Amino acid sequence: MNIIVKHPVNNLGYNFVEEKYIPDGKDEYYLRFQQNPNNEYRKLSAKEIEVMVRNRNTSDDWNKIFVSTAFNPELVKNCEFYGLIRIGKLEPFYLEFHNLRLPVGLYNSTIISCDFGNNVCIENVNCLSHYIIGDEVMIANVNELASTDKAKFGNGIIFDGEDEKVRVWMELCNENGGRKVIPFDGMLAADAYLWSKFRDNDALMEKFKEFTDKKFSKQRGHYGKIGDRTVIKNCKIIKDVLIGTDAYIKGANKLKNLTINSDENRTSQIGEGCELVNGIVGYGCRIFYGVKAVRFMMAAHSQLKYGARLLNSYLGNNSTISCCEVLNSLIFPAHEQHHNNSFLCAALVLGQSNMAAGATIGSNHNSRGADGELIAGRGFWPGLCVSLKHNSKFASFSIIAKGDFPTELNIRVPFCLISNDVANDQLVIMPGYWFMYNMYALERNAHKYVERDKRTNKTQYIEFDYLGPDTINEIFAGLTILEALQPNENGIAETIGWENSSRKTSVIKVPRAITIFKELVQYYGSVELLKHILKNNFGSFDELKKTISAKVQRSEWINIGGQLIQKSAVEKLQRDIVAGKIKGWHEVHDFYASESTAYLTDKLNHAYTSLLEILNITPRQFTPGLLKELLQKALIIREWMCKGIYDSRAKDYNNAFRKMVYNNEAEMTQVFGRLEENAFIQQQTGQLDEMRKQVKGVIRKLKL
Repeated sequence: MNIIVKHPVNNLGYNFVEEKYIPDGKDEYYLRFQQNPNNEYRKLSAKEIEVMVRNRNTSDDWNKIFVSTAFNPELVKNCEFYGLIRIGKLEPFYLEFHNLRLPVGLYNSTIISCDFGNNVCIENVNCLSHYIIGDEVMIANVNELASTDKAKFGNGIIFDGEDEKVRVWMELCNENGGRKVIPFDGMLAADAYLWSKFRDNDALMEKFKEFTDKKFSKQRGHYGKIGDRTVIKNCKIIKDVLIGTDAYIKGANKLKNLTINSDENRTSQIGEGCELVNGIVGYGCRIFYGVKAVRFMMAAHSQLKYGARLLNSYLGNNSTISCCEVLNSLIFPAHEQHHNNSFLCAALVLGQSNMAAGATIGSNHNSRGADGELIAGRGFWPGLCVSLKHNSKFASFSIIAKGDFPTELNIRVPFCLISNDVANDQLVIMPGYWFMYNMYALERNAHKYVERDKRTNKTQYIEFDYLGPDTINEIFAGLTILEALQPNENGIAETIGWENSSRKTSVIKVPRAITIFKELVQYYGSVELLKHILKNNFGSFDELKKTISAKVQRSEWINIGGQLIQKSAVEKLQRDIVAGKIKGWHEVHDFYASESTAYLTDKLNHAYTSLLEILNITPRQFTPGLLKELLQKALIIREWMCKGIYDSRAKDYNNAFRKMVYNNEAEMTQVFGRLEENAFIQQQTGQLDEMRKQVKGVIRKLKL
């Protein structure tokens, strides 16, 4: 049965914190006064109390209501007050936001132990309890807006006297909880990755837990806060929610145990029918239309829309999920998933990814327990109606053709098209597909991610170029695999080990892929050297060569939340954390920032060593003549890429099935636009012309 506890009505608004949890010499308001230290309040005058009573207001104790010097009692009507109340300036204005117009003041509401800033609009709030509300906040038509003494605001912490079992965890990457992490406000995707990945390091895991607990007070009694200029209307339940400034919340069904970060430059919005529980919402997020999210984190400038479900998952910066279901996943920045019937479960997705309609990723369990996982490198692109099983692993920029893939996959070569050939009962892999047939999409996506990166706090440098230290290393590993194959005269090789099956895998266009991969490594190295020369304005080849690393071994890299960091640095970070040299999450974030600052230099050194390796030469053999040859070759490769960009887009204009929906060329032009007027193609052509000038100028200046 439901246990209903009776208390004296004159206790309503008091005893917010049990006495045993209040420090000696303090009262139940000490944390509230720390959160809102404003002391410019006074007691109501007798005349003001008379006006308040005349306006049908009640209070258990009028001496517990404190107001500012500019308080106007005529602007408080039909309200019930319990406990200590503090009210700021009220002036005879109305506030307007998106056609919502409300008079300044407090009307038709039950208010329990709250603080109000200046010129607030509070109307028809059935229960407003234990909140500190900022200036010019508008709240209308809310059933319950309350905070409890044990409010954690979405952080996975426990208070004095609480059992560890009440702690909220996020079960990322695996449904059995084996990679669970404790969410906290400010957690980056990199933090979640380090915590969920290196589970064999018990000391590191304990340090992460310690770092998180240290971030927050263990004392009970913090009030909920609503920042300046936030607007809340037509909502049902808002409980234990911390809300920043300038947020907009309308029509939400239930918001519970959350932090909603928002400020004047990065406003967050939550719309109709949403139900969010146990989560952190980052700055500048958008959540609309029936979204359900539980035990979740959304990094800054991410979006959930149109009935999306996000459970036990971390969604990285600048990502959008619409209409579909995502469970137990860690998703790095720039993820797109827009379709009602797509499903992502128990996955680590390394960013810059796009899931199409009908894709079911990790939906089939292959063992007795729900403990499977899928790891997808950045640029992951499963196409329409793709079904993939746990455990599977994909190198960067894997694109997967429509099909039900019957067994687990291990694709170690990047930039592959992966197909299930049902008629011939074989898996078909085309390495280098993007560069052969879809250069337009590959290049355009890289630019799109840069343009859509709305982060204002760029602690982590995120690599959006498809040629980075990670993908170049994967290309080297791929070359080893491809060169060990024995393709026939048609460039097709049969092999095993790419899927958990006895059937063979057909790897097609092997010689062409090998040639392309080698050219890409040369291009990567040459372009990074070109950037370095232009940035530093060297006057001679010798001056250039003194600034580049003489190391001959190519460094290993790890994608840490979208940021590429050398493996050796990550390993040192872990040792320093365990040894106590790094004492908190802020210092871990300082490490990310430091590595971001060093990234371009580290990338240059990696590019140079990669160039030496692919050419099989020593630094001594890197001569002015070779540099000239490499820059000219890079220009040729760039011309080839630009031609691929144009040709892959031109197919849309020449395809008879694409054209058949138009009666004539003029109609197609009006609907589809002219190929020669494509802004992205024009941009790429302009950049090619600029590169020609740069190469010519460098060759002349360095006397190559």
